[in-house]
Amino acid sequence: MRSKGKRPKTRMAAFGMCLALALQGGMFSSYARPAWPADTWIEGDAGIVVDMDTGAVLFGRNIHQPYAPASITKLLTALVAVEHVSSLDEMVTFSYDAVYNVESGSSNPISVEEGDQLSVRDCLYALLLRSSNQAANALAEHVAGQAGVEGGRDGFVAMMNEKLQELGCKESHFANPSGLNDEQQYVSAYDMALIGCAAFGNETIMEIEGSLRYDLPPTYHNPQGLTVYQEHKMLITSDSAATEYYPAAVAGKTGFTSIALNTLVTCAEKDGRRLVAVILKSNKTHYTDSINLFNFGFDHFQNLDTTGDELTLFGEEGTLTIGDRTYRREDLEVIGSRLVTVPLEASLGDVERELVTGEDMAVGHPEEAVAEIRYTYDERVIGRCYLKALAPGGLAGDGEGGADETGTREGSASDGEGVEGGADPAEGSSAGIGARIGSLFSGLKEGGPLPIAGMAAIGLGILAVCIAVPLWVRHVRRQREELEAQRRARRRQRLAQIGYTEEEFKKVVEERYGKGKGR
Repeated sequence: MRSKGKRPKTRMAAFGMCLALALQGGMFSSYARPAWPADTWIEGDAGIVVDMDTGAVLFGRNIHQPYAPASITKLLTALVAVEHVSSLDEMVTFSYDAVYNVESGSSNPISVEEGDQLSVRDCLYALLLRSSNQAANALAEHVAGQAGVEGGRDGFVAMMNEKLQELGCKESHFANPSGLNDEQQYVSAYDMALIGCAAFGNETIMEIEGSLRYDLPPTYHNPQGLTVYQEHKMLITSDSAATEYYPAAVAGKTGFTSIALNTLVTCAEKDGRRLVAVILKSNKTHYTDSINLFNFGFDHFQNLDTTGDELTLFGEEGTLTIGDRTYRREDLEVIGSRLVTVPLEASLGDVERELVTGEDMAVGHPEEAVAEIRYTYDERVIGRCYLKALAPGGLAGDGEGGADETGTREGSASDGEGVEGGADPAEGSSAGIGARIGSLFSGLKEGGPLPIAGMAAIGLGILAVCIAVPLWVRHVRRQREELEAQRRARRRQRLAQIGYTEEEFKKVVEERYGKGKGR
């Protein structure tokens, strides 16, 4: 007969075995962040879709390989031109070289002749809507001359390549402003997405790119003027049954050469989100490929607002050390996009953040930025913003915490009543009494006699310690409570400066970091 006394141990052992098996079998699996979606495909050799507001790469194929760009080059040509002219009404004169120095078989869609004049605005419409190589050449010559750059068209090409560096493009190079074939003219899908985001972020280019038609003034061969029309089928197709139909498309540029095949850059906007898709070396699948990328990006991802999230980088004292300077929250301003792109099921609690400074900050960061807040998800950069100092310097000191409004560091005392070291044991304090008792007992350790007066002193010392220790503990507790109250007050002040109450901020943190989701 089994002993009843052993039954509890047996039950506990059985429970332990069941628990171990359950854990191994995943019955109590820990929460894992949602996987980054990848269920889409393109037929073109290379392609990418990025979120224009965060820079997050949502999907890519061969995005760092070089390809011939064809006429999508004209997006960079337009961007450099717009940034270097003083007025869109400046008149551009077409030289013989601008009209005739083009690839054999290249057309002249706006029928310009040597000596014709069009405004910069006219040339931009002819460039982007009708993909005129002559307009590209004439703009290049004009802009280089206005900027005082030697070399005419070649000087403008040098400006294009300088712009690449400014945008952070490291895998591309341009040899002409039109996109005609050249061994030194190549671009990666990733770099073209950076160019596209910059171009579509320019108001002038977006106004032109979103147009369906434009009337050019009279020229030598067109005394009545000429109307140019948008060629990008995703922008002009309204038949919902057509394979090129995509109502969210708002801007874009087409390209084609015998080497590049079909290339396409498109911007689409839906539900407040803007995506840019690039397709390179496609054999007539560039429109369907772009639509697949846009549907994937809009259907599987969301943008979250990180406003207030920067407070998580600050220490308990409400300060943040950047380099050799320490700042309070009110000393810093957040600039740049506050958005991050994550899968639909994810929250801010799934996002990792890192403070990046100096040369490690992203290329093209604002000059006034003292640090970059970089957000990542599964090692993908999904957004970034920057911290700008509102006043030079920051707080004085060695970076180990900041000073409060009175100039005293939090957690320390300027009057000699510190509670965590820094003050010598004083006469009458518990530490001082303990030191005196220790000196009396040192005589016994050395074999010396303990005088009666010493014994009395020990008794009085013990009594004093019994009285002093509780008082000292209460004093320490009171000091800590006061310091905590001061920190809370400063925290409320900082939150008020950015428009939050303490309760509202707590609620935002709980919502964003997934508390209550069973993690």
